[in-house]
Amino acid sequence: MTARHSRWERTGAEQHNSAYEEARAALLLGQMVHDRRTELGLTQGELAERAGMTQPQLSRLESGGATPTVPLLARLAAALDAELDITFKPHRDVAA
Repeated sequence: MTARHSRWERTGAEQHNSAYEEARAALLLGQMVHDRRTELGLTQGELAERAGMTQPQLSRLESGGATPTVPLLARLAAALDAELDITFKPHRDVAA
């Protein structure tokens, strides 16, 4: 039998994939901030003060629970004595 019941079909897969990618990016960003902060020997409170945010806000960011704005990323980069580099890279061609 080849007919499918409409309730059995998965819907919204693209939305789930998009949400997964956003969560993954937030986790990676948080890990980068954490790694640089610890490399500099700063506490969350110290970095938060340098970046003009609160320690709980920084904690959420480091754990992947918050997505910062570009201005906040710029403040974090300055506070971490780092360069902010935002780029768009083309996807690799699969058909080669």
